[in-house]
Amino acid sequence: MELIVALCIGAEPGLELLVNNAGFGVPGRFWEADARALDRMHRLHVLCVQRLTRAALERMVPEGRGGVINVASMAGCFHVPGAVAYGATKAWVTHFTAGLHLELRSIGSPVRVQALCPGFTRSGFHEVAGMDAGAIPRPLWMTAGEVVDASLRALVRNRAVVIPGWTYRLTAVLGRALPRFLTDAALLAYGRRTNTHNFRR
Repeated sequence: MELIVALCIGAEPGLELLVNNAGFGVPGRFWEADARALDRMHRLHVLCVQRLTRAALERMVPEGRGGVINVASMAGCFHVPGAVAYGATKAWVTHFTAGLHLELRSIGSPVRVQALCPGFTRSGFHEVAGMDAGAIPRPLWMTAGEVVDASLRALVRNRAVVIPGWTYRLTAVLGRALPRFLTDAALLAYGRRTNTHNFRR
């Protein structure tokens, strides 16, 4: 299916923007989660993003215009118990897109790519994943409109990695600055407290 979509993207005249936003989470700890669902998740988050991005850039780069937004997640910034495989796929999206950003700059291309890393966003994602959205403090939630606005503003500035919301930006900064054992201790406590599957998007 992704090959068919890639062919359609490559044949689209005047292609200006591709947003790779499809995604889902698989409930349960890694060794307990449904193996086929994990395979589908990796295929969607990694292989589809790779193929569709390449199809778009194959057209955009020679034309010298356009942009690609790959939706990653704050979960890709940390090792979150209960969302290990999900976070790993989103970390791949972030690193892949950041690398493409440098590659495009190295040839002076005006084409822009962005890894969008939202936190908890009201989109229906968490309900589908079986997560109790009511357990998340209200200040941590963002609307889809707020995330989109942050993404498009950053795309104009050609920023490679975008984290909407000051709370999440601060979290990411602290996660990089603090010693690994402190962040691991906090995530371990989180995993023990929830004792259930939990996803961030």
